[in-house]
This record gives sequence, structure tokens and C-alpha cells, in this order.
Amino acid sequence: MPKIYGEVNRKPDWLKIRLHEGQGFAEVAKIVRDNSLHTICSSGKCPNQAECWSRRTATFMILGDICTRACKFCATKTGKPLPSDPHEPAKIARSVKIIELKYCVLTSVDRDDLADKGAGHWAEVVRSVRKENPDTQIEILIPDFDGNKPLLDVVMASTPDVIGHNIETVRRLTPLARSKADYKTSLDVLKHISSSGFTAKSGIMAGLGETDEEILQTVDDLAEAGCSILTIGQYLQPTKRHLPVERYVEPEKFEYYKQEALKRGLAHVESSPLVRSSYLADRAASKFKISNR
Repeated sequence: MPKIYGEVNRKPDWLKIRLHEGQGFAEVAKIVRDNSLHTICSSGKCPNQAECWSRRTATFMILGDICTRACKFCATKTGKPLPSDPHEPAKIARSVKIIELKYCVLTSVDRDDLADKGAGHWAEVVRSVRKENPDTQIEILIPDFDGNKPLLDVVMASTPDVIGHNIETVRRLTPLARSKADYKTSLDVLKHISSSGFTAKSGIMAGLGETDEEILQTVDDLAEAGCSILTIGQYLQPTKRHLPVERYVEPEKFEYYKQEALKRGLAHVESSPLVRSSYLADRAASKFKISNR
């Protein structure tokens, strides 16, 4: 029987989070606060925020913290966004330099309110980070831009090292979980990224009611689209207003997904309950040379 909104399941022991709020955490938090930066670490209620910030890593969220879409799994605020900040590219670049990031991850809210859906701003941020931090690798996690290939080309022209776009869930559950986004459109976006010569990355949530067969079919679809890097993690209900967790997937099952994904041609897979899109993102880069410059 499907669970109802507001129902909260008891989390299993393997989802307990050990906090890592050391000196690095305080320093990154201060940089984020002093520069009025948005991070998906905070807005997305990521369970790994303390660990990652203590390792002096963070995922910056550009184009504000208000999304024009209202996905039923996502904790990011939705509504009418503020105008984009013209100083943001310089602020992000400076912050990457202060934190001394060797691997920078950028993401954004959806900006369907903008004529170019934020593509031009995306390119400016990447170019600014690259200019100020020439030795830093840059991974971006982009929205679908409604599948508009010329807009995707605008972003790709800034030459990030890895381009991610999350498919989020299996085909059957996409209309339930995602707002406006379409399963086929996401695959087309990833195919355009990979066919343009870039390293394509995607992510799947488990625990929304999908079957193992549907997870593996999604992996097959991603492999066919040219995806090289994949993350698979447990969906956690951010608030009682969001979709409930249908099941907590055991760590052994995540390992099974990983091994099956590798068999299907994915080059690098992070798969465990607390994995999120940018968790240990630099680990993929350390395993094989990534550069689109």
C-alpha cells in the first residue's frame, strides 16, 4: 500500500550520520556566509554537508536559491526567483580560490523565467572560476534547459571538465517525482553532452518505489546515452510535504547496483545510501584523466 504524505519511516542504522564539524567546516561556512553564497549542501539538506565542509569542499548553487519548478523530492525553495546577480561569477571564483579547491562543483536552480534559462550566466560563472583558478577542475550539474541544444552549447562552450544532469528516478516514477522534467528529455540532454565530447554524469535516487529491474533499465538507458559517471543514493524525505520514502535500500543492494552498472559500461559509479550527486566527486577524476579544455 503506498505511503501517504507526512508519514515518516524510522531510518535504519546504516543511515546514521557521523558529524565532522571541525575547523574546515567553520572556515567554509564563514566563506559561504561572508560572500552571500548559496550551496546545495544547505538548501538541499544534504546529509553529507558536515563531512564535505570539513574536507573544505562545497557545491555552489548559482542563479539564486529559488527554483521555478517544484519537484516533489527536492527541498530547494520554489517560487518567483530574484534577478540573477551580475557579481556572482566573480564571487564564486574568489571563493573557490580562498577555499583552495582543486575540484569545484557548481549547480543551479531551474530558471524557466529567463529567456535563456540561465545558460549565459552559467557560462560566465564557469569562465570566471577557470580564469581565477586555472588549475582547478570544474564539474557542473545542470538543469535540462528544456532540452534546448543551443542553450546547452552555450554552457558547454565554457569548457567545464565534467557535465552532470540527473535523471533522478526511473521512467515510470518521473511524472510523480519531477516537475516539468521529462525522462526522455534528460536522456537527450546527456546524449548531447557526451556526443559533444564531454564527460557526462548522472544520478539516481533509490527508495521511491522503483524495482531493481527499473533501476537497471535506467542504468542501461544512461549507458546508451553515453553517460560515464553515475551516482546512486537513498532518497530521504526532506519534509512532510515531500514524497514519502517507500523503502530504505540496504547497502548490499547499492553494491549490487554498482557492480551491475560497471558491467554495463559505466566508467565510475558511487553507490551507497548516503551518496549524493557531488559526494566525493573528485574521486572519479582521480581514477581517470578528465579534461575537456
